[in-house]
Amino acid sequence: MATKKELKKKSVSTEPYKGVRDFYPEDMSVQKYIFSVWKKAVESFGYVEYTASPLEPAELYEAKSGEEIANEQSYVFTDRGGRRVTIRPEMTPSVARMIAKRRHDIALPSRWYSIVNVFRYERPQRGRLREHYQLNVDMFGVGTYEADVETIALISNIMTEFGAQDKDFVIKINDRKIIEALFDKLKVPVNKRKDVTKIVDKKNKISESIFSDAMTDLLGDKAGDVIDALSEPKKLIMLLGEGHELVQELVQKIETLDKRGITNIEFTPSLMRGFDYYTGTIFEVNDTNPENPRSLFGGGRYDELLGIFGVDHVPATGFGMGDVTTKDFLETHGLLPKYRSTTDVCICKADVHVDDLAEELASELRRDGVNVAVDITGRKIAAQIKTADKQGVPYIICIGEKELALGVFVLKHLETGKETPLKKEELAQVIKKLEI
Repeated sequence: MATKKELKKKSVSTEPYKGVRDFYPEDMSVQKYIFSVWKKAVESFGYVEYTASPLEPAELYEAKSGEEIANEQSYVFTDRGGRRVTIRPEMTPSVARMIAKRRHDIALPSRWYSIVNVFRYERPQRGRLREHYQLNVDMFGVGTYEADVETIALISNIMTEFGAQDKDFVIKINDRKIIEALFDKLKVPVNKRKDVTKIVDKKNKISESIFSDAMTDLLGDKAGDVIDALSEPKKLIMLLGEGHELVQELVQKIETLDKRGITNIEFTPSLMRGFDYYTGTIFEVNDTNPENPRSLFGGGRYDELLGIFGVDHVPATGFGMGDVTTKDFLETHGLLPKYRSTTDVCICKADVHVDDLAEELASELRRDGVNVAVDITGRKIAAQIKTADKQGVPYIICIGEKELALGVFVLKHLETGKETPLKKEELAQVIKKLEI
C-alpha cells in the first residue's frame, strides 16, 4: 500500500493551467450576474445573439488583427490535417467572416452580440488573464457617425445598468482618420506611421524616456511635434484647424452624446487601440478610481475588415468588454451583488418517517417554480441547517411529526432567523417574493 508521501509524489496538481480560472458556485454567480446585465443592456438596443467556434484558420488573425496578437499572443497549432489553427484571441475577425459569408442574405444594418471565451498567451496580471469571457457587440451597415454615437451610448447604458455613475468612469474617444490627418500635416513618412501608432498605443505601459527615445528613433526631429500634438487635444486641433472636417465631425459626436446625457467623454489624441483593422472612431472606457486606474474595455470602427474576404464594402463598428476587468471595476466600486444560491429553499427532515411528505412538498414547490433541495443525508437537523446556511440557501423548511400531522410548515429565513408558519399552498408565493 502506497504511503501518503508516495501518493503526493504521484498525484496531479489541483491547480488550473496558468492564467485561467476555475469557477466555483460563488464565482459562477458573479459571472451569471455580469452576463445577465450585458444581455439585458444590449438586447434593449436591438442587438441579437450569435456565436462561433473558438477554432479559426490562423490566417484570419494574421491578416488584420496585428502582429502582437497574431504572432506573440495567440495559441496556434497545426492539426492532423496539416492546417494551422488559432484558438480565437478575439471575436471581431470571426463575426466579420460570418457576415462576409452571407453578405447578400443578411439584412443590413445588423446589430449582433455574443458572449464567448477568448484566449491570449500573455503574462497573467490584474485585469489580464490567458482566458476570459467577453461581450462582443457589433453593428454592420451604417457608415455615418450615428452608429458610433449609438455604440458609445450603449456602452454608457451598460455601465449604468451595473450601477455605475458618470464619475466612476470616463469614455475616451479618438479617430484614426484624425491621426492620419495629423501625420499628413507633420509630414510623417507613410512607411513609419504604423510603427508610430504601435509605440503610442504602448505609451502608458512604458516609461516616458523609453517612449520618447522610441519616437525619436523613428521620426528624428519630427518626434517632438508629434508627441506634443498627441499629448494636448488643443494643440492637435490648432494644427489641423477648428474648421477641419474631421475635427467638426468629432465635435458633433461629442455634442450629440452630451445632449443624450452622456457627459463623461474625453477626447484623447494618444488613444490608438492595438488592432490594425480600426479605420475611424475608436473609444476606450477607463476606471476613474485610483485603486483601479486602468482601461476596462474599448472598440471602434473597422470599415475595411470585410474586404479581406473579397466581398463588397460593409461599414462596421463595435467593441469587446471582458468579464475580468468588469469584475475588477464592480469590486472596486462596491457594485457586486451579495452571493445567493440558486436554490431557494432546503427541506430538512427530522426523521425518516417524513420522507414521502418531504418529496411530495418538494415536487409541488418545483412545479410552482421554486428551486428545492431535499437533505437526504439522515444527519441531525442542526447539521442539515448548518450546511444549507453555509451554501447560501436563503430558506429552510424543517419537517417532522408535527408538520406531518398538521400540514403547516415553518419557513425560516436563515439570514434574519425569522420564522413564518404557512400552509402548503402559501409557500411558493412567499418564497418567490423573498419578502420575509
